[in-house]
Amino acid sequence: MKILLLGDYSNVHNTLAEGFKALGHECVVASDGDHWKNYPRDIDLRRGFGFKENLSFLGRLMKAMPKFRGFDVVQLINPVFIELKAERIAPFYKYIRRHNGKVVMGAFGMDYYWAKVNTDLRPLRYSDFNIGDQIRHDEAAEIFRQAMIGTPKETLCKLVATDCDGIVAGLYEYWATYNAVPALRDKCVFIPFPIKTLPHRKIQPHPADPSSPLRLFIGITPDRSAYKGTDILLAAAQALQQKYPGQIDLQIAQGVPFAQYQHMMDTSDAILDQIYSYTPSMNSLLAMSKGIIDIGGGEPENYDILDEPTLRPIINVQPTYDSCYHEIEQLVLHPERIPDLKRQSIEYVHKHHNYLKVAQQYLDFYGRL
Repeated sequence: MKILLLGDYSNVHNTLAEGFKALGHECVVASDGDHWKNYPRDIDLRRGFGFKENLSFLGRLMKAMPKFRGFDVVQLINPVFIELKAERIAPFYKYIRRHNGKVVMGAFGMDYYWAKVNTDLRPLRYSDFNIGDQIRHDEAAEIFRQAMIGTPKETLCKLVATDCDGIVAGLYEYWATYNAVPALRDKCVFIPFPIKTLPHRKIQPHPADPSSPLRLFIGITPDRSAYKGTDILLAAAQALQQKYPGQIDLQIAQGVPFAQYQHMMDTSDAILDQIYSYTPSMNSLLAMSKGIIDIGGGEPENYDILDEPTLRPIINVQPTYDSCYHEIEQLVLHPERIPDLKRQSIEYVHKHHNYLKVAQQYLDFYGRL
């Protein structure tokens, strides 16, 4: 099969491409590398700043378009799959639709339906746009909501979602969101995110003496910190650092390339992820594959959709400061839990997110189209 993956978030498409190639298929990734994260890609669609850089980008994009023809499947990371204004993307989508076989849209992040459904219908107990029946009105949520609803991005998302052959949701909450839209639920499937897992390795027990600190890691994206709740996790961790001097070592990564991010994360016991998510993100899954504990989203629905009956490696937090503070403190006070949570983390990712297994699930879905 010949597959084109357009755009990338959090290394999803690049990792998936490695799986496709390992299984004997031809695959091309064209993306901007997810901005400063600079993930690998075959065709660079990174857009610079300024008039000359924009002209250069448009020239490279037009030159690349003939290369986006003749694929059995084209998968878009999002309706906004290239760095152009939404109203200018529709002709590129139609070109891709006309010159290829099947087109699949990824439900992997922010789009119109994610904002609209979780504002109005609220199928989730909490999300980026609601907590229970209460709509979130913090600045970040309002900015994203206003960018998606009643804008050209809404028009583009509706066009792509209704016209494409299939939609793949990478997390339970994205699947639940699209499942709440009657016109789209039959074309949407859930497939877990892919992780290039490492060979199983022995996890060394975390020393239980107070002189060995709990090593926490958190990645901060400044314009998304409040939106994802990492500001609350960070505040809780810093408060506990003061309460337990010398017992918590906190590493903060902010705006660093992916390679440096991984290097900083590798020596950690636990990663502080997101508080409005039901499920681990790509970064957390990568951490878990290395035996790093995820403190973030691990709701029952996450395990149910994976049909996972026994493993419970994720320290689940509710979207409150008190919950974050409590769960981190319990790990500080009970370091004997750490080795088993690390072991379960590795087993969980190997079992459900191995990139070869996930790539085959995608190929099976493509085949059904």
